[in-house]
Formats: sequence, C-alpha cells, structure tokens
Amino acid sequence: MTRHLITSALPYINGIKHLGNMVGSMLPADVYARYLRLRGHEVLYICATDEHGTPAELAAQEAGLPVAEFCARAHDRQRAVYEGFELSFDFFGRSSSPQNREITQEIARELHANGFIEERAIRQVYSVTDGRFLPDRYIVGTCPHCGYDRARGDQCENCTRVLDPTDLLEPRSAISGSSDLEVRETEHLFLLQSRLTDEVEAWIAATGDNWPVLASSIARKWLTEGLQDRSITRDLEWGVPVPADVWPELAAAGKVFYVWFDAPIEYIGATKEWADAAAAGEVRDWKSWWYEADDTVRYTEFMAKDNVPFHTVMFPATILGSRRPWKKVDYVKAFNWLTYYGGKFSTSQRLGVFTDVALELLPADYWRYFLMAHAPESDDSSFTWDLFASVVNKDLADTFGNFVNRVLSFSRKRFGDAVPAGGAAGEAEQRLGAQVAGLLAEYEGNLDALNFRKAARSLRALWSAGNAYLDEKAPWLQVRTDPEAAALTLRTAMNLIYLYAVVSEPFVPGAAKAVRASFALDRDAAAATPTWVDADRAGALDLVPAGTAFSVPPVLFAKITDEDLAAWTERFGGRPESA
Repeated sequence: MTRHLITSALPYINGIKHLGNMVGSMLPADVYARYLRLRGHEVLYICATDEHGTPAELAAQEAGLPVAEFCARAHDRQRAVYEGFELSFDFFGRSSSPQNREITQEIARELHANGFIEERAIRQVYSVTDGRFLPDRYIVGTCPHCGYDRARGDQCENCTRVLDPTDLLEPRSAISGSSDLEVRETEHLFLLQSRLTDEVEAWIAATGDNWPVLASSIARKWLTEGLQDRSITRDLEWGVPVPADVWPELAAAGKVFYVWFDAPIEYIGATKEWADAAAAGEVRDWKSWWYEADDTVRYTEFMAKDNVPFHTVMFPATILGSRRPWKKVDYVKAFNWLTYYGGKFSTSQRLGVFTDVALELLPADYWRYFLMAHAPESDDSSFTWDLFASVVNKDLADTFGNFVNRVLSFSRKRFGDAVPAGGAAGEAEQRLGAQVAGLLAEYEGNLDALNFRKAARSLRALWSAGNAYLDEKAPWLQVRTDPEAAALTLRTAMNLIYLYAVVSEPFVPGAAKAVRASFALDRDAAAATPTWVDADRAGALDLVPAGTAFSVPPVLFAKITDEDLAAWTERFGGRPESA
C-alpha cells in the first residue's frame, strides 16, 4: 500500500496566520491526511514554522526579545492555534532546529562540490538611515511589471514575479521608510540555477503534467523566462550559518543562508526532528521517507500560488544539484487566493479574519467546512460574512446537525435509549442504499483527486440524502399507525448518522467524533481513527445493529443569528478598506 508523505507550506513565524493562509495550505493538507488515514494508508504529515529571515529579526526587536526566544514563543502560539483547528500534523517542527541546520549545510556542501554554488562579489542596497544592508524583502517599491506599489525586493505579491531589489521603482527601506539608500559591494553565494535548467525542465516534463494547471503553469512560466543564478546568502544574524569548513571568510563575516534556501529543506529537517523525538523503543526511520525512498512513497505538497515557484523550480534544482537521492515531490496542489470582500487578507496589515480570533468566535468545524467548501482551487474565492453565515446555517446546522439531533431525540422519546429494530429493509431503504453508495463513491473520487470543493458538495449531498429519506418516510407520522415501520426508518437513519460520523471526519472532525461517541460501539472505543466504510458496505446501511445503546449529543452546530452577523460585520468590516 502507498505510503503518503504530505507537507504544507511552512507558516512564517511573524504573527498568527489569517484564514487565507489556513485554506491555502495547512487545512487542505489536513483534510487529505485524515482521509488517507481513514482509508488505511500510512501517512506522514509534516509542517513547521519558517523562522529565519529579516522579518523575524525585526519582529523580535520590536518585541524587545532575543530572536531565538521570540521565535520559540511565536512557534508555541502558532502551534496552539493549529491544535485548535484540529490540524493532525504528525510533527510540527521548526526551521531553526539543529536538524535543519545540519541538513541545509550538508546540501550546500554537496552543491558546492558539484559545481553549482559559487562565490560572487555583488553590489547590494545599504540603508544609510538604518545603518545596515537591506535584505531583498526589506526593500519595497513599485513593481516594474505590474505597477503594484508595495512590491518587495524579492517578489511581487501581486503578479508573483520574482524580483531583485534594483528592479523596483522608487525603492525605500521597509524598516524606516527612508529612500536614503546606497549600493555597496559585498560577497555572497549563488546557486547556479542556469546550469540546472535542463534537469529541472526534464523533471517537470516527467512529473508536472499530473499537477493542477495552476501549479504546472507557474512552474513552466518560470522555465520559459529562464532560470537565473540566485543569491542564497544574506547579511543577517539569524539563520543557518554558512559552513566555515567550505567558506571560512563568509562564515567569519556572519553570512547566513537565504530563508528560501533553507525553508524547503526543513521539510526534511522536520522529518528528522520527528524521528529524533521518538519514544524509547520506538523506531522512526526518517530516511525511508526522504532518502532513497522506494516507489511506495508518494509525496504531495500543498501551498498557495505565490509559493509555487520556489517549490517547483528552486527547491527541485537544489535537490537535483546535490546529486543525492532525495525524494522529490510527486504532486503539487496549489491554491489561488481567498480574499476578504474581494481584497487581500494581509498579515502585515491585519486585514481580514485571523485564525486565533476565528476560534474565539466559533469552534474549528465551522471554519474548516466553510473554507474547504469554498476553497480557491480554480480561481480566487471571497470571504463575506453573509456567505459564511449562509453556509453554516444551511449545510452544517440544518442539513447535518439538525438531522442528527431530530433523529436521535425522536427515537429516544419513542423507543428508548437503544437503536430500535423495526422490520426488514424495504424498497425505500434499498433505493437510499444505492444512492448513498453512489454518493460515497463520488466523494471518495473527489478526495482522491484532491478536488476539495467538489468533495464538500458530495458530502453535503450525502447529508441531504438522509434528510430527503426522513421527510419521505415521516416517522413522526408512521409511529402513530405502524411503530415497526417507524422503527425501521429510525434504525436506517441512525446508520446514516454513523456513516456521516465516519466520512465527515476529514472536514468536521470535532462533530464527527461527538457523533461517533453517541453510539456504544466497541470498535470506536478501541480506535482513535475510525474505520472507513466503503461504498458497498455503506449502501447496506447496517453499521449500527439494533439494540446498540446511544445518547443524544449536544447541538452540533448553532445557527449564526442576525445579531451575530451584525456584530461581526461591525467588528471586522464588511469591506476590506474598513476592516
């Protein structure tokens, strides 16, 4: 059976992430990982905080903390939020770990030995006002390609073009805003991507056709424009140091590797962190996933579109140039933007809803379902409070939650605290079973293909099938004249409820767990992860036998009221400019 290695783009350390960050990488990766585990696959889901670079140094300075302490605290804060969202990382590491330092330096040595890194004297921007060289990211100005006036010196967020600081029009320091900038000479290491172009092109030709158009088109756009040699060191105090055994002068000068050089390597580093954290007697072989991994390992990456160039070109070039058998990605699932009323969520500008505040408003399942049901897969999608309330109230509260509550409450009232028996399944139950089997197969197919919006629609259709059956059979009327028929209807509906509690787990794990706990089934008491129900078994509608004790869970999803909507719209704004 295939072993699935899953990574999501590393969230940067400077602040809590917004809902757009969540739906663009970590959440869909979690939905996929949970689904695969349910299907019985071996899964390793790895993520980490991306901790190096100028923003971390400046944020630490602003907080009055040493940068290492700042990053440790920020990592813990982010981890707590992700636990609140029930992200099921197998390990959530840190790019500042000794493991990442070791592997990054070793890969750099290999690239140098193979002739793919060279030292060059360059002229770099120096801020007289700030008294320091400015890394690319801390020079801002107008993009020469699209005219965006807040483009960074490394990349334009608007058009995703990779830039050099000298490309910017009207450049200024992002630290002080000063335009008193000079260009001075300094030494840096360059990754010679130009020499690896043919190899990257061949690899993408062999692999990229299987990727979504968004990912493959961005990768090919980079290749068409030509790979440029790229500086991979910076003048910073915080980062993976250049190894002194190869570059003693640069090491003495305090050079560190560029964050986009070491950050993707942290996928490997975090896996080694996972292995090193094994309990006594437990064996975790990190190399079986990454180094000389056999064909049973399938590697899937999740990221927003602005991260695609680094993951599909720069990181593969790094791995290819090392001449070591590191595992390369098999499938890149890229996402467009989730916007806030058509404008960008922004960490730096605190525009939109952030994940910590989201959990203060409502439990994670509300956000998980909405975000995946409106994931920006084929195009950008927009968050509005009206849309959010509509989806929560119709899909979660009415279609799923109310079905569970009214079936279990009515059955307990009429037949007691055990699943009633009733008679043999009739035509309506057979018809329902066939419908459920077909919808479940559709749901599986969409998740296998990583089509999350379609998967959410299939899941909603499964929930709706139960409601339609219940309305057709009307057990509240049957019980007056034919209690056996009412008992059959309720037993069938309870089997649907249990099925929902299993297959809904990837999207709404909290509610799914609560519903499973309502049934006294030994198989769930012994297993943290329930067993998937295949389409044929689901169609039989016999997962929960008559006589099984059950309880009625609390309300799974409370409706969002007009008062809630008004308060949140006022607090966060109904337009991006007022948020």
